Amino acid sequence: MFVTVASYKGGVGKTTTAVHLADYLQSLGPTLLIDGDPNRSATGWAKRGGFSFAVVDEKAGAYTARSYQHVVVDTEARPGSADFEALAKGCDLLVVPTIPASLDTDVLVQTLRAAQALAADKYRVLLVKVPPPPETDGEQLRQALVAQGIPVFRAEVPRLKSFEHAAAAGVSVRNLPRAIRAWEAYAAVGEEAAHVHA
Repeated sequence: MFVTVASYKGGVGKTTTAVHLADYLQSLGPTLLIDGDPNRSATGWAKRGGFSFAVVDEKAGAYTARSYQHVVVDTEARPGSADFEALAKGCDLLVVPTIPASLDTDVLVQTLRAAQALAADKYRVLLVKVPPPPETDGEQLRQALVAQGIPVFRAEVPRLKSFEHAAAAGVSVRNLPRAIRAWEAYAAVGEEAAHVHA
């Protein structure tokens, strides 16, 4: 399975999503994470601790990918149109993480228009950093997307400090004590992604 995590907006949890999807997929078979972000966020994360899956940059990824059952690509923020087209067409599933925040709506619309044009049958929006009740931003965004016929993961990722702690420690939240809720959220996303591809 080849999964690309992409958005025209930075700071929407692309690297966190790529890392945790790769960690989940590793439990199903050998998995490679290709770090296509010029900031090398996933690579830096791995160097602080270590993952159960391999991490390489995009230059090594093209050659290395054929040795793995699953490949997850963490992309740069704000890719150009040609780059986004290549990313969308070259994957089995395009994951578009988004934060329920009104300021991000315009960029989300731009990303979704591109996704619909290029990968209409193989993309899903993932709601991340969803605030807890009584805040309703997450549910409002979900309802708005569904009303427009946009495919959205049933699973969503709550706003939790565990993700910051995991990045600082260089591990997945699966390896942190007291981060069960955080890991269960991404495991549910991974299970759904695997089912979408099946």
